[in-house]
Amino acid sequence: MSDELPFHIQEAILKRLPIKSLIQFRSVSRTWKSLIDSSEFIAAHSISHTQPQHLFVSYTDTQVHKYVSFVDDDSFPQQRFVPSLPLSIRQPQIVGSSYGLLCFQGDSASIYRKRIAVLLNPSIRKSIAIALPDMLYTNHKNVLGFGGCPVTIDTKIIQITQMRWGWGNELKSEIGNFWEVKVYKQSSGKFTSLSGNLPSISIHIIGPQVVIGKCIYWCAVDCATVDSMLKARNLIMSFDLTNEKFEVVDLPDRVAILRLSQFSVSKLRESLVMLEYNRRGYDASNVEQVCCTVWLVERGVETSFTKLFSIKAPGDLLTIVGFTRKGGPITELQEYVFDSTEELVVYEPNSEQSNHLISGSLFIVNSYTETLVLLDSSDCSSY
Repeated sequence: MSDELPFHIQEAILKRLPIKSLIQFRSVSRTWKSLIDSSEFIAAHSISHTQPQHLFVSYTDTQVHKYVSFVDDDSFPQQRFVPSLPLSIRQPQIVGSSYGLLCFQGDSASIYRKRIAVLLNPSIRKSIAIALPDMLYTNHKNVLGFGGCPVTIDTKIIQITQMRWGWGNELKSEIGNFWEVKVYKQSSGKFTSLSGNLPSISIHIIGPQVVIGKCIYWCAVDCATVDSMLKARNLIMSFDLTNEKFEVVDLPDRVAILRLSQFSVSKLRESLVMLEYNRRGYDASNVEQVCCTVWLVERGVETSFTKLFSIKAPGDLLTIVGFTRKGGPITELQEYVFDSTEELVVYEPNSEQSNHLISGSLFIVNSYTETLVLLDSSDCSSY
């Protein structure tokens, strides 16, 4: 760019460039490096929605945990690569993704049995390790949530301490009648406790998270004792990343009483969807089929559920684990009832055809967009 070109025009052009070009252009001049490294530029670049999207897949193959990333564009699924994870974490488990970052939890590789979270930006190969608060109580478990505030792009980790399944009311006094919640903000580098607007201890998170806009969503179940009888009701729990408040999203009665394995939530483009699984008759070979119906969840004064489409597969062998950028369901499927081999496929509702991606099991799919988030963080470790 010419030195005669006004700087604000240079900045507008730079915001449209891909990550690899921006990393290289940081060496052009101190002015450009200062601009590209600034938190304002990184935030503006991250919310521009012009960068490539990827699908990060975690799965098991012959009892070995593996990872692969697909470029989710018009060539999908032709472009793929195997990302390397930071050496600072052992037995990593994916928590979620937001604004180009992947969040993992596991044990520290340097401190025995110390729980940590790792934020990874695979686009710029940077990561940061965060020590998680210790578990202070017995008969409980910790659930992590992760997301970025859409206003500031400040990433947050939410640690929720909740009672384990099956423990009686006599143990509730150990942590009170509500969850214990701590929130980590990358901007401050520390955890703080939330003291108000906490859900009842009778609510248990049962599924992985999904981030839509400013909210994290989980499947949950409310196990309340009514007239000495334990009654369970399914629901969706949300956490607002901007005001740090929890809300309960009620489900239709038919879904609220389903078994826990019969519903889940996912992200379709930028919308929240609910997945409902039901048995629907038999196929030509007299094999019972399971049907998954995809419902669009729209939150307003009242929450509405609009049916989008349904897909079928034999037996209990169908699980939708995500969606492509174009809206194709990514499905964990076992083609034959007596075949132990599972595969990850992309299903096309219009043609009813499936395209094979990977063979394996225990698939977890997270989408992420290339960003510069973590570039300006001095407390990062490159690998």
